[in-house]
Amino acid sequence: MSKISNYFTPVLPMKDIIIYPEMVAPIFVNRPQSTIAIDNALSTEDHEVIVLCQKDPLAENPSYSDLYQIGISGKIVQILKFPDGSIKALIEGISRCKVLEIKQDDGLISAKYVVLKDIHIEGPDMKAIVKLSLDKFLQYIQKSTKISSENFISVSEIQEPGKLADIIATYLSIDMHEKQQIIETLNIYDRLEIINKILSRELELIGIEESIQDKIKFSLGKTQKEFLLREKLRAIKEELGTEGGGDEVEELRESIEKAKVPKRVKVQLNKELNKLEKMSFYTAETSMVRTYIDTVLNLPWCKKTNDILDIQRARTILDEDHYGLEDVKERILEFLAVKQLSKEQQATIICFLGPPGVGKTSVARSIARSLNKNMSQVSLGGINDESEIRGHRRTYVGAMPGKIIRAIQDADSRNPVIVLDEIEKMLPSHMGDPTAAMLEVLDPTQNSHFTDHYIDIPFDLSDVFFIATGNNVEQLYQPLKDRLEIIYFPGYTEEEKLHIASKFLIPRQFKVNGIDPEKLDIKPSGIKEIINNYTRESGVRNLERNIAKICRKFAVELVNNPETKVCIDSKNISNYLGVPKFIREQALKEPQVGIAHGLAWTEFGGEILEIEASIMPGKGHLNLTGRLGEVMQESAKTAFSYTRSNYEKLDLPSNIQELYDVHIHAADGATPKDGPSAGIALTLAIISALTHRPIRSDIAMTGEITLRGRVLPIGGLKEKCIAALRNDLKTIIIPKGNEKDIPDLPDYIRDKIDFKIVNNLDEVIDFALLPIEVSTNHNGAKKGKQKIILHKVNKF
Repeated sequence: MSKISNYFTPVLPMKDIIIYPEMVAPIFVNRPQSTIAIDNALSTEDHEVIVLCQKDPLAENPSYSDLYQIGISGKIVQILKFPDGSIKALIEGISRCKVLEIKQDDGLISAKYVVLKDIHIEGPDMKAIVKLSLDKFLQYIQKSTKISSENFISVSEIQEPGKLADIIATYLSIDMHEKQQIIETLNIYDRLEIINKILSRELELIGIEESIQDKIKFSLGKTQKEFLLREKLRAIKEELGTEGGGDEVEELRESIEKAKVPKRVKVQLNKELNKLEKMSFYTAETSMVRTYIDTVLNLPWCKKTNDILDIQRARTILDEDHYGLEDVKERILEFLAVKQLSKEQQATIICFLGPPGVGKTSVARSIARSLNKNMSQVSLGGINDESEIRGHRRTYVGAMPGKIIRAIQDADSRNPVIVLDEIEKMLPSHMGDPTAAMLEVLDPTQNSHFTDHYIDIPFDLSDVFFIATGNNVEQLYQPLKDRLEIIYFPGYTEEEKLHIASKFLIPRQFKVNGIDPEKLDIKPSGIKEIINNYTRESGVRNLERNIAKICRKFAVELVNNPETKVCIDSKNISNYLGVPKFIREQALKEPQVGIAHGLAWTEFGGEILEIEASIMPGKGHLNLTGRLGEVMQESAKTAFSYTRSNYEKLDLPSNIQELYDVHIHAADGATPKDGPSAGIALTLAIISALTHRPIRSDIAMTGEITLRGRVLPIGGLKEKCIAALRNDLKTIIIPKGNEKDIPDLPDYIRDKIDFKIVNNLDEVIDFALLPIEVSTNHNGAKKGKQKIILHKVNKF
């Protein structure tokens, strides 16, 4: 130790700069505390200042306790003040010093200090460490890009080891803690050891950086090579006059990089892009590749809508959009409730089955709206090519994705509602079986990696809500049927159609055709006339078409006479719709021999089916007419066999099969008919014809029969009841097995119809056949007793 100051010298706190002895360095000052210190130093004769480092560089207003006690005493050589109040000062370091006494007044920190001298020990160790330090510093300069090699010459000429250590320290990128350590180390040998350790560490870091740089350089070299080759190829194309697609390729490359698609998709697209880059711009294959890239990029690989699984919201929307269909709505809400509670992927797919126009697609649209999903529709009717589902391979001209991927693209989200319309109408052919392809689409265990032949990249369909629709369950491919949760849509009753027309169809058509409701009034009687005589359907599609036709014809009248007002009812509706298209045959009012009122269910709803049986001399042949289907023909044969096998009970001759031929005809011969439910009507008609006992004309009947005379349950009871009421038949014979279905019928059906429950044909015969004494022949004359008639017939 030597000089001790006798007065307080201003202290300049430093955040991140160290000034070593015998060095000059510029510093920038903008803190009030530092500005006060410089101003006070300049007011003294020798412009002396003490430079102390902060322990915490982030402290903006450090006190003396925040400063190190060992620093540098220096002198302000020059200052430059800026308009904003900041100062640039040039400070020369003089010597190391240690604070002895420190104080702080009005923002100024000042201290008394003692000068610290270096501890220098001559010897071979000192020479060796100086040489080692210079060698390592040279290596550092050679490997570092931050220091010029010329600086080494000036450094190597320094003879004082202490100054050498300080100079080398100024070139090293080290933190404030290590800089302070160098300042505080007075032993020169120890100081050089610290410098050597820092140099060794820095050289090792540089080596690691060089290793990493070599790897990066190799990668960049490959990229630069590709760029140069690409530029040369572009120049060649320009010379050949084939350039024109370069900008497009770059645009596609940029689109691929920006696209939010999985990595595997980007890899595939980049392969295609590299292929495109090497092609001539005007070839047909170029267009195919561009189309493929655009198609894949436009798929919503990662785009989803936020689902809303709210049962009350779904119920409200279904009630708003559809009248009736209570059973259907309950089934849908049950399905959605399970979907909301269960986190597992649902193993079943909803399938709506029912006649055309009953609202299957409309309900699917309401489901999509209630779940906040986009919706897309796929029409499967008549598809006989597997490629329509899986897509065409790109080797074919005109190849395109399959209907499923196109539906995803149209929906613009990866979790839409997709309606598979008419799913049972797909047909296998020599081009493949589309139903087999549909199995993969609808199977939750497989569709998470569905691969379209055109896209040729697996696409996840597990988030898609599939809803299938169809008309006939019998036509469904069995393995496909096993994957479907079938919900049946019954046909609408006349009352339901009337309500739907009043609440939904008429307001919608008025809006579409610009009709003022004040000027056109369609009365309920007019709507009923349309329902009964202008349409024959279970749904309301043709009903709406006829309402639209009325609106269009009225629109013409309104344009010609703006003051026109019209009220349409059953009397004047023919002025707008023409002659009625369907005149339903009313059931016969008088009991007839050999005529029974059966009930049939068709795709248009329930219908009365008049079964006529006639006997004639013959050899026991059974003739069937009226376009009866295979199942109905078998029912007729069963009925004939039952009659022949029960001849004693029916009081018929034992050789009846040798005496008569029986002819059965179902009215409305142009309409195909099938199904087993006309069994009891067929049997009753044959028995009536053979026994000449008339059948009650005020009843209808439905039920399948067996050879033993048992009556088996049937389907479509609601539609058949509606048909009976439409023909003013208030009594219906139904099988015992259908008694359980009666509570599910609408109230107005249960109130108006008297159901006769039967187990076997004996009960049917007792209830429906009248005694022979009350029957009349075709001329109105009374017939004789049954035995006499049979006796007369036996003479043939």
